[in-house]
Amino acid sequence: MGACFSQEEHRLQSRPAEAVGPDGLRKSKSDSKAIASVLAPPKDVVDLQVEGYGNVNIFTYDELRAATKNFRPDQILGEGGFGVVYKGVIDENVRAGFPSRQVAVKELNPEGFQGDKEWLAEVNYLGQLSHPNLVELIGYCCEGSHRLLVYEYMACGSLEKHLFRRVCLNMPWSTRMKIALGAARGLEYLHGAERSIIYRDFKTSNILLDADYNAKLSDFGLARTGPSGDQTHVSTRVMGTYGYAAPEYVMTGHLTARSDVYGFGVVLLEMIIGRRAVDKSRPTREHNLVDWARPLLVHNRKLFRIIDPRMEGQYSTKAAIEVASLAYRCLSQNPKGRPTMSQVVETFETVQNMPECQDILLQNSITGAVTLYEVAKEPAESVEKEKAKQEPAVKTAAVPQPPVNGKPVPQSRRTRPGNGRSKSEPSLECKMYIPSPDSDGQQLGLETLASPSRNGSMQDPPDEDLYKI
Repeated sequence: MGACFSQEEHRLQSRPAEAVGPDGLRKSKSDSKAIASVLAPPKDVVDLQVEGYGNVNIFTYDELRAATKNFRPDQILGEGGFGVVYKGVIDENVRAGFPSRQVAVKELNPEGFQGDKEWLAEVNYLGQLSHPNLVELIGYCCEGSHRLLVYEYMACGSLEKHLFRRVCLNMPWSTRMKIALGAARGLEYLHGAERSIIYRDFKTSNILLDADYNAKLSDFGLARTGPSGDQTHVSTRVMGTYGYAAPEYVMTGHLTARSDVYGFGVVLLEMIIGRRAVDKSRPTREHNLVDWARPLLVHNRKLFRIIDPRMEGQYSTKAAIEVASLAYRCLSQNPKGRPTMSQVVETFETVQNMPECQDILLQNSITGAVTLYEVAKEPAESVEKEKAKQEPAVKTAAVPQPPVNGKPVPQSRRTRPGNGRSKSEPSLECKMYIPSPDSDGQQLGLETLASPSRNGSMQDPPDEDLYKI
């Protein structure tokens, strides 16, 4: 993988003239630069049972039950505050004339934190919005007490899954930056509306990835329309996820587009450093990633000690400093000190065009870097040679010497083979750990990111939803 972005991945360079479409959305000549203008008034459940939005299908409960094989447990993709998400297929057997397509079906849990209000918000926003970096809402079901949503299937799951649950494998710098740029474009689109749309729950688990690792924002249940006229903010009940919510929003309930920018900064910091926003398994001063890492982002020597070591050699120094500086500004305590999402997108586009990035990209393409999440298989001979380099040759036992003048020659007390290091030297695995930049020499292992359960699987700490702080 390259250090920055490939030319194929760089889209939307120009900003063409815009026109207002029949659906009330202001669109540019390039659909990827479509900007929401004025959304229609939200529909209630009764309206949605009869009519929906243009390209959004209304499914029956029986159709979605058939699509998910009667909601079989082995079809479950995940579970969140809204409910369980199932993988399914909608084809001729489900609905006549429907082109066969894989989908993700999310079923509202009536006993969960989120309910009809969030379900309605999801349909009303995604039913009218369309952008390459927003997940597509294919349809919904609003039948009796059943509330379901049908999305496009995202083959690579969430960003959270790849950053934190598969800790032994490496997500390259170029892929992380591609995802960050895609997510930034999604937020830029929402904030660019005549009356901005505030996402309010930006986090790694809500950034979904397709088969090519293109990022798409999902879960609009907490989204809100931004201030209008002379208003500077929207006052609302504090909701979101602990660790990602902007400090001024948590303290006052005042919501603005800059609140989303802070959440973006938290996610960008997680991608740079490879740690969760909140991790209680680490030393006390490192529980909150922003509190611990933000001051270090503007000190180059310390910065390069906290960047995820799995990305070593995949980025240029200049690019890393620029991205770290962007994260620092996004995480400003003062909302006015944060950039807009348009400025964030421009910064990423500038970084991707740096000559240093292009050089490293070319270098890696020539050497044949390992593809994302593919572990290179090495021949047995090379493995043995590598072991020989890391482990010194085993010392042979001393050969007994004949006695001199009738007295035996003293033998060395050490008769067992050495293990290649002294007692005070750390094990080889420590090289994979992420050290604290100002620690006293202690290093934290990868086991702090995910601890094995009794059956040997990896468990992750659940998200802590604010839902009224």
